[in-house]
Amino acid sequence: MPIPEVEKIWMNGKLVDWAEAKVHVLTHALHYGSGVFEGIRAYETDNGAAVFRLTDHIERLFRSAKIYRMDIPYSVEEIVEAVKETIRANNLESCYIRPIIFRGYGEMGLYPTKAPVEVSIAVWPWGSYLGDEGIKHGVKACISTFQRISPNALPPAAKATGQYINSILAKLEAVDHGCHEAVMLDHQGFVSEGPGENIFIVRDKVIITPPTSASVLEGITRDAVMQIAFDLDYPIIEENIVRSDLYVADEAFFTGTAAEVVPIREVDGRVIGEPGPITKAIQEKFFSIIKGKEEEYLDWLEIV
Repeated sequence: MPIPEVEKIWMNGKLVDWAEAKVHVLTHALHYGSGVFEGIRAYETDNGAAVFRLTDHIERLFRSAKIYRMDIPYSVEEIVEAVKETIRANNLESCYIRPIIFRGYGEMGLYPTKAPVEVSIAVWPWGSYLGDEGIKHGVKACISTFQRISPNALPPAAKATGQYINSILAKLEAVDHGCHEAVMLDHQGFVSEGPGENIFIVRDKVIITPPTSASVLEGITRDAVMQIAFDLDYPIIEENIVRSDLYVADEAFFTGTAAEVVPIREVDGRVIGEPGPITKAIQEKFFSIIKGKEEEYLDWLEIV
C-alpha cells in the first residue's frame, strides 16, 4: 500500500522535512533487522484528533527495546509528546503512526552495543488495512506453511523489525493462494495469529483467543477487545486452538491496530459465513469507542 507523503517526520528529537528523513546505507538495522517499532492509530473525534491507547503502545515499545537491549535516549512521556507533536505538525485529524527505534550507523556485526540507538516517528493517512469490504463482510484466510516464530528462536513478545520477515513470507503465500490473510501456527501446531493480527473465534457463544504461550504478540487491540467482550457480558477465555477449531467456528475475527476488527468468513475453503452477532457487537462497540462516543472508554483516547 503506497504511503501518502506528509510534511514532517520526527527524528532524534526534532522535526525534519519528509524528504530529508534519511539514514545511512550501513545502518545496522538495515542489515540485521535490529529495530523495534509500534503501529498506532489516531482517530477523528468531536474533540479533535485522538490517539488510541497511545501510552500503552509506547510502553510496549519500551518493553520491546528492553528485550533487545536497546537503551532509548528518551522517556515514555517524551515519546508520547513527540507523537502528538508530529501529528500536529502535519495537521492530521486521523492517521497511522509508526514510531521506530533502531540501531543506527557506526558499527557492523552481531555485537552492536556501540551502534547508536536512533528514534523516529512518522505519521500518514491510512485507510482500512484489509479493506472496507473485509470489515463489512469478512476476509478469506488460509493456514500458512510458514510457522510463527517460537519463543526460543525469537521473542514473540517483542515487536521487532527483523521478526516480520516471518510474517511477510506468510502474507505473500496467502495472497498467492487467493486469500486476503494468513493464519500462522506455533511451534507446537496450535493456532497462533495472523501475520500482523491477533485472532479470535466464537464457539457456542464463548469467545476464545490463543494464549501468549502460543507465540502471540500481546496486542493492544487484542486487550481492548477482551475488555469490550467482558463488558458486554460475553464469556471469553484464552485457550489453545487447533486448526480444526477454525474450520468449525461459529464466528472468527482478526484484531490489530492496522486491521482494527475484521471478521473471517472462510478458512482453508471451510466457510464460516458473514459476520455473526458477537463479532458485529464487538465491532460496533470498538468503532464507537475510537470515535470518542463511549464515555466509559474515553481514557483509551489521548487527545492530540
